[in-house]
Amino acid sequence: MMLTDRLKATIFGAKAAAKQRTEYVIERLTDPEAIRPLLEGQRAYAAYALAYLEPRLFPYSEWWQAHGPQGQAIVAHTRSGLGPALVTIGDPQALDALIRLHPGPRFTFATFQLDHLDVAQRHFVLSRPEPSLRMSVSAETFRPAQGTARRLRRQDIGAVNALQRADGFAFYSAAVLDEGVYHGVFVGRTLVAMAGTHVVAPSQGLALVGNVMTHSRYRGQGYGSIATSAVTAELLKTCPDVLLTVSTKNQAAIRIYERLGYREKCRLIESGARRKDMLGVAALLRRVLARCRAEAGKEVVVLDQQTEGKAPEGGQ
Repeated sequence: MMLTDRLKATIFGAKAAAKQRTEYVIERLTDPEAIRPLLEGQRAYAAYALAYLEPRLFPYSEWWQAHGPQGQAIVAHTRSGLGPALVTIGDPQALDALIRLHPGPRFTFATFQLDHLDVAQRHFVLSRPEPSLRMSVSAETFRPAQGTARRLRRQDIGAVNALQRADGFAFYSAAVLDEGVYHGVFVGRTLVAMAGTHVVAPSQGLALVGNVMTHSRYRGQGYGSIATSAVTAELLKTCPDVLLTVSTKNQAAIRIYERLGYREKCRLIESGARRKDMLGVAALLRRVLARCRAEAGKEVVVLDQQTEGKAPEGGQ
């Protein structure tokens, strides 16, 4: 073959490869028992999503799956008194296809795998894109802190919101205290530290600790550790796996959790997320087109095939 022929073959071959398209079939998942096996392989990472398989919580969730040549991905959109949340699992390219159609509400609290960061930032503005640790404790590893905390109830909402306000955080509704497990440490009549939960799912055997906070004037005295210990102790009575998430930058908190018996299980991205498609119009139009391509109850997304290690840049 002459040199010019080889050059033509290389050029046209590259163009043909660039034009290759990859199809992903997307469908809604509605059976908790069919969803569970898709998550259990990443139990620590997928804990929040698994919790929403709890019968009382499942009606407040929406599940979508994409599958194609590169693999599959799952998205769970959930709702609670703390607001909407998003959990993503699976192959990044399949996730890209899925998020194009079902990004969820404009504002959400998202959990992404580390290899999902490029896709996440394509569709969302993240408030905290750096990695976090997902840590876990069991009855065997738990080492309680010494000190007194008490359960926070609906009637404590004023004290809780005063603590929130002191550090510039959003207000809670009283229902959040009823639905979760919250404990607080008081100095006199002032609530100076608290810890609570993002979700509690005894039938799934897990709970996620969160909303840990200490008033700035009372830090360094162990109050946050006492509150977290009290919540952990109560959760372990009904949930064998108790987990929490902490930024890799927060070494002081990591040391506190390690003293309580928590151990790193995986790394992830946990962040507030603002959808870039502000009005959701692009996703709506893509869903209409995707449904025209597929049989009833399904959607088909066509993406530019990934080449030379680059993420897909186009698609419908």
